[in-house]
Amino acid sequence: MTTPPLIGCQRGFSLIELMVSIVIGLLALMFATRLVVSSEQNKQTSLGGSDAMQNGMLALFSISDDAAQAGWGLNDPLVTGCNTVFFDRSGFALAPALLAGAGVTPLAAAVIESNGANPDRLTLYSGSSISGTGTLRLIQNYGGGTTISVDRVPYGFALGDVILVAPEVAGAANCALAQIAVDPRLLPEPPNTQQLNIAAGSGDNARYNAGALGAAYSNGLARLFNLGPAATLSFHSWSVESGFLQLRATDLVGASAAATTVVDNVVSLKAQYGFDTRSGAAFAPASGVQLGAWSGVMIDADGDGIVGGAGDYQRVVALRIAVVARSKHPERADAGGVCRASATAPVVFVREEPFGVAAQPVQVNVATAGDALGWQCYRYRVFETIVPLRNAGWRPE
Repeated sequence: MTTPPLIGCQRGFSLIELMVSIVIGLLALMFATRLVVSSEQNKQTSLGGSDAMQNGMLALFSISDDAAQAGWGLNDPLVTGCNTVFFDRSGFALAPALLAGAGVTPLAAAVIESNGANPDRLTLYSGSSISGTGTLRLIQNYGGGTTISVDRVPYGFALGDVILVAPEVAGAANCALAQIAVDPRLLPEPPNTQQLNIAAGSGDNARYNAGALGAAYSNGLARLFNLGPAATLSFHSWSVESGFLQLRATDLVGASAAATTVVDNVVSLKAQYGFDTRSGAAFAPASGVQLGAWSGVMIDADGDGIVGGAGDYQRVVALRIAVVARSKHPERADAGGVCRASATAPVVFVREEPFGVAAQPVQVNVATAGDALGWQCYRYRVFETIVPLRNAGWRPE
């Protein structure tokens, strides 16, 4: 008889063992994926807070630096708050305001276009000439044309300088801006040497010229101010649009007609006037100013019964500015699909500053147009500052 061969032990994995191994591997991969995703979300949250801090500080620094210089060359009582005729071939426009309910475009250190809970637009004006006082007077009636006759040879006035003509009696006429189009040193003998030419043209020395001032003045009843070269005329409008801080500026190429983006993930800009509300002889800027009230809109600060008059702008001695920045990345919604990163909208201007001056809190609308996630999915940081308008106190009598 033949002995059958012995069958050796089979080696390897069974199907059950292989399936168990696959399940264990998939579980390990799932936990590792969740760990990586959670770590990435935590990193984005941390970086988002850092981004909000950086963007908010940059935005507030840029605006407050502008505000610190606001009013330079425009702090004369004849100029501050004067309704001004302005033309710019590059497209910049003065900020609109109301004077006793009528639309005007006043020159002042600051003009706030308040929008309630929505972002404000803050416009800041300043010149650059160290001789910004009214050093010339008109000696002939002016009703139009390109020539302005003044009471002396215009020393200190150069080709391309921006000039401002204001009535000697505040409110008697509009103010007007123009630009010196012909070098005064090249004019022929008197009386031509006592003239300024504001002819329209296409060059850099006629950017603000429309061919005439756009206002009429009587002999001896108008004063002329030098605001410095056109290239350094600092008319800036700050605003927020779709989560971006934007700037329109006369001295920034390409930013006159349309705003240019400065900082991203800034969702609101709010501003308030700080008024010196002392009445009568107690209001003496030459001896110092005193902040008495905050307001996001113009008020009758001088008590003359007219809201938005020149006297009200002359009593603006400080600005309170707030910037709201948000995190760059949204946070994950909960199991019910609801974002809970921010439960309530930020509130600015809450604290009483300075002591004894009542705060005027504002709850800010931080929703951004076109954002499908909703504002609750982001975290926000609020940055505030108070900027004294130093040029408000440094004014000629």
